[in-house]
Amino acid sequence: MAGAALVFPGQGSQKEGMAQAWRGHEAFARWAEADELLGRDVTRLGLDAPAKELRQPVNCQVALFVHHVVLLEAWRAAGGALPVAVAGHSLGEYNALVAAGVLSFPDGLRLVDARARVTQEAADAKPGTMAACLGFDVERVREACAAAGAYLANDNATGQVVAAGSEPALYRLKELLAPERGKVVDVNVGAAYHSPHMAQAAEAFRAVLDTTGFADAAVPVVANVDAAPHTAGSDWPGLLREQLVAPVRWRETIATLASMGAGQVVELGASAVLTGMVKRTDRSLGRRNVITPEDL
Repeated sequence: MAGAALVFPGQGSQKEGMAQAWRGHEAFARWAEADELLGRDVTRLGLDAPAKELRQPVNCQVALFVHHVVLLEAWRAAGGALPVAVAGHSLGEYNALVAAGVLSFPDGLRLVDARARVTQEAADAKPGTMAACLGFDVERVREACAAAGAYLANDNATGQVVAAGSEPALYRLKELLAPERGKVVDVNVGAAYHSPHMAQAAEAFRAVLDTTGFADAAVPVVANVDAAPHTAGSDWPGLLREQLVAPVRWRETIATLASMGAGQVVELGASAVLTGMVKRTDRSLGRRNVITPEDL
């Protein structure tokens, strides 16, 4: 019998007041724990922060990480089955590591907080942005990026590829792809994530990763960098550092999860993001979202 894979989305999946519906659940206590661990009002980000404030990387990454842990613990408390594997898109990979027992909640939170700060600093030092290339083959986008001086950042799904780079590079990319069938849409994230623009962040993040304990995984974690399953804790300092500058291979990750026996993908997040990518890539996989307590 096919099993389930748990997946966690990244930046862009956040919603204002996303934690409100979970206030009565025992797992909501993770927000107060995050307040204490980081010495800031993280709970307010989940309950009351306006969209503009929540979009800022230093707020968004921490708030999403805590929210996903609440959903994970609620899923388990409701009798959610042990997954055959887990995966997360970009920031969501840290929640996948918590789900697999590779990271503790405090260590994961500390890493995400540091990651948010170093990526913001890198974005300030080397400005950039991202654009979604819809309806194009991934190899065509890769070629166009090379010609434009941009970078392929996310291979999300069939016909859904995201590029990153400087604003002039992405303008050139749009010009190159304009005559072809498909469209290029700006992604308002304020940084060129998963590209060489984040090299400064990867180097700054090294010291934090090297002082963090990574346990071996209870279930395999399919990594963004190589779309392969990993169980050794020792793999993760290198993978998480590389994740900052390398493309997210999500389309291939979906194929890997299917090959490992996942017949259904369960997305734990504030909005349905990854299940849409699954639908575009492999319609044979079942899809389920947990957004509110009623979804359990």
